[in-house]
Amino acid sequence: MNNNIKTRSGGQILVDQLITQGVDHVFCVPGESYLAVLDALHDVDIQVTVCRQEGGAAMMADAYGKLTGRPGICMVTRGPGASNAFAGIHIAMQDSTPLIVFVGQIETGMRERDAFQEVDYRAVFGTQTKWTTEIDDASRIPELISRAFHVATSGRPGPVVIALPEDMLVQLCAVADAPRVQAVESAPTQSQIDSLEKLLNEAKNPLAILGGSRWTEESVNAFARFAEKAQLPVAVQFRRQMLFPANHPCFAGDIGLGINPKLLKRFEQADAVLLVGGRMSEVPSQSYTALSIPVPKQKLVHVHPDSQELNRVYQAQLPINASPAEFTRSLEKLDVKPAANREALVSQAHSEYLAWSDPSTVNVPGKLQMPHIMQYLEANLAPDTIMTNGAGNYATWLHRFHRFTQFGTQLAPTSGSMGYGVPAAVAAKRLLPDTPVVCFAGDGCFMMHGQEFATAVQYGLNIIVLIFDNTMYGTIRMHQEKHYPGRVSATHLQNPDFAAYATAFGGHGERVESNEEFGPAFERAITSGKPAILHCLIDPQAITPSATIDQIRAAALK
Repeated sequence: MNNNIKTRSGGQILVDQLITQGVDHVFCVPGESYLAVLDALHDVDIQVTVCRQEGGAAMMADAYGKLTGRPGICMVTRGPGASNAFAGIHIAMQDSTPLIVFVGQIETGMRERDAFQEVDYRAVFGTQTKWTTEIDDASRIPELISRAFHVATSGRPGPVVIALPEDMLVQLCAVADAPRVQAVESAPTQSQIDSLEKLLNEAKNPLAILGGSRWTEESVNAFARFAEKAQLPVAVQFRRQMLFPANHPCFAGDIGLGINPKLLKRFEQADAVLLVGGRMSEVPSQSYTALSIPVPKQKLVHVHPDSQELNRVYQAQLPINASPAEFTRSLEKLDVKPAANREALVSQAHSEYLAWSDPSTVNVPGKLQMPHIMQYLEANLAPDTIMTNGAGNYATWLHRFHRFTQFGTQLAPTSGSMGYGVPAAVAAKRLLPDTPVVCFAGDGCFMMHGQEFATAVQYGLNIIVLIFDNTMYGTIRMHQEKHYPGRVSATHLQNPDFAAYATAFGGHGERVESNEEFGPAFERAITSGKPAILHCLIDPQAITPSATIDQIRAAALK
């Protein structure tokens, strides 16, 4: 902490607080409303990634938060800029990601005159953040930035929005920096550990489910060791697959969209469920049907870092207020003597997962087929490859058939936000330039934030973007055929030449139309050393791994 009290501008004080808090990266779209902050960033050791749209900047900052556990920092200008950032803020809220968004603001003396790009940020963002505030006095910047980092990282992490009036940023004042913030931790009590030990030893058909945030590589490894010792089948929640290695003998699969029916049955018939870190919201709960509300029929142990989440929806038999990191440390104290049937239970659960995640068992129409692509990637990708995606049916193939084995290798929005994949890939490569990064994107999804491919080119980030083009908003078309069969409305897309798009920006681009073309094209994308797009033409009929559009329509018409 810098205890030297000297006169500084508000913009300089703010940047000095970021340094104190350990910030090493800022994602931004510049604006005249916070020029004083941009000027203060000029002379400090903080990397700045200049983005092409505020939504992309916010998503990059969210990806940073997911990868590091520290708040991602996003800076945008007022009004339209802040509005564009809203998608990333919503992702951080639903995904429990630490994020701080700084928004330029009109001068304080102009308030309530409908000034140029004036917005009441507390009113607009108040329900979609953990805290939204506006700093009127530069002398309070250290206090409020410190609080922002505490709010964003403690309990259930989430987004904070801070508005910065132009005149406040040029105020001169003398104030001390605040110390670095550490997230508040809580650990299980001994009585809770004793109760958990008894419950797990008595369980005949238990299931552990991992989700949420505030995990670390150490805590993931610790839980894997515990699961093997306790002979405990382990599932992960939607888009949290990096929380447990898929090659571990206890892994049972992921609980989300398109769940393995055998895993769903296992979940519903479990006599004890150990839910660690997650909230069991709509998608993993299968629209709130897998666990009865308010009292589940399964004995529920719910471990969560935010006491306000415990018993909010589900009344747990054993609620434990602890972060995954602290909880897994406590697991070493457990003397688990699993029932005799548990070894066979674990083996069966893992066998069912392996069969479900084998792409060679799936047949789809078309010259270029997703099962072939997944087989190629599984055979050729390094285990530390970071996989990113947004939203759409194309992501089903990644979630079901890619076997995540390392922590920190998945970046995807549990909120189901489109356009996330490319910004997340850019952020991952900015943070970890030597780590392979592959982005999955649908044709509709890519066009939401595809302009951030220009950011990848600007910074020389050799990400590989796989665009799966079926000329439609595929997920919506699927639901359309289920509920309004044959009445296609507002889901068709006419797409550009995405390979030409890549080369226009200065990247590497290729069009892929058959199974035989995919592998060589992927290798050329790697060896190009440039950001790359492979424009993969997918048969529109191949809408899911289990059914074509015609089959979905026929079933609905019956």
